[in-house]
Amino acid sequence: MNRFFEIIDKINSIINSVVWSPIILALIIFVGIQFSIRLKFFQIRHCKFWIKQTFGTIFKNQNSKNKQTGITSVQAVSTALASAIGTGNIVGVATAITLGGAGAVFWMWISAFLGMMTIFAENILGVKYRKTTKNGENLGGPMYYIEYGLKQKWLAYIFALACILASFGIGNMTQANSISASLQKSFKFSPSITGIIVASLISFIILGGVSRVAKVSEKIVPFMALFYILGGLIVIFSHINNFPKAILNILSGAFNLKSAASGVGSFTIVNTIKYGISRGIFSNEAGLGSSPIVHAASNETEPVVQGMWGIFQVFVDTILVCSITAFCILTSGVLPEEKDGALLSIQSFSTTFGNAGEIFVTISITLFAFATIIGWSYYGEKCVEYLYGKQNILIYKALCIVFTLFGSVMKLDLVWSISDTFNGMMAIPNLIALLFLSNQVVSETKKYLNNKKKV
Repeated sequence: MNRFFEIIDKINSIINSVVWSPIILALIIFVGIQFSIRLKFFQIRHCKFWIKQTFGTIFKNQNSKNKQTGITSVQAVSTALASAIGTGNIVGVATAITLGGAGAVFWMWISAFLGMMTIFAENILGVKYRKTTKNGENLGGPMYYIEYGLKQKWLAYIFALACILASFGIGNMTQANSISASLQKSFKFSPSITGIIVASLISFIILGGVSRVAKVSEKIVPFMALFYILGGLIVIFSHINNFPKAILNILSGAFNLKSAASGVGSFTIVNTIKYGISRGIFSNEAGLGSSPIVHAASNETEPVVQGMWGIFQVFVDTILVCSITAFCILTSGVLPEEKDGALLSIQSFSTTFGNAGEIFVTISITLFAFATIIGWSYYGEKCVEYLYGKQNILIYKALCIVFTLFGSVMKLDLVWSISDTFNGMMAIPNLIALLFLSNQVVSETKKYLNNKKKV
């Protein structure tokens, strides 16, 4: 059996090196650059406008809008953020800094800045090519704009299948494992008991359909994000004297041209860029094609408006939450010591909260991971419906519950690695579609802005 897993691991390593090669990372960045340029840096020029159209409407009653689906734009972005804001926002950022230095944070920001326009385009296409069922539910995402926009059904199938498999791995088992491991370490909870509790809660939520998933996400995501952001700000302000130095370290680490003159220095800079960009991509999912699945389910009829909710999603996930983690680490002075991602994050919070720092991070990881399971279960469910029909959704949900139990008690190093590969396999067909359908994104945006000027 060990030999079998070794073979699987080797095969996966080969595929992973292809789907997450520097070429693919460069392609994701290129897509963001070309949309930014062609739309004249919409994320900056229309910053005030998209903030007003997103954050400015959160506290307004959206239920009066089209009630064909039970899901509003706020619920859609909450569900998308539920899947995007995961353990990677805490552990992943710390690991990026450990491996790529403080400069990795700058490149994380750059990938987020460009990713805003990538996810903007994804959401526009998701709404433009979505289908509406007989009961009024909206179905959309890359599989639909690849099939009906790009006219490549086989490529849509590859995306949908990769998304289903990724939902079991990165979206379920690994998150359940993070919850059980954190609670066992901090509170001595049994992984088995944790697995049963988490699986029970997940079953209650996902068996309630998209409406319950969206409503729970709408309640959980703002709370967990504010909980973590406020805690992080307390840590940062308690070390506020180190803040200017942290900014300087980020900028000097990103543009250390003196070190780049040597061979070793060049390797360091490449590593800094690599880990910063990849952390940004894995954090906000821009380019992967996952979040447009739920954004397309909203009752918003204007594609560009839902596109702006995508910009808002990236801003919250990476510019806010990931930056909080980064500044906690860089201002607290824990970086010189070699630690893994989780320990580094815990130590940074412990400098302010003492022993309660570990409890704070454990609660944050638990909330983030739980929300990720909810969000990804929806992505997998819609891909199952696309490939195999609505009659097979219940089987998928049952498997989600079972995998949550397994994930809580198993060692999942190989699952993490394989899930990473499936994420890459989602990104490739999605990026191809974005490039070939880019004219439609530009056209929809210009038409919307022109109509706004006439009003």
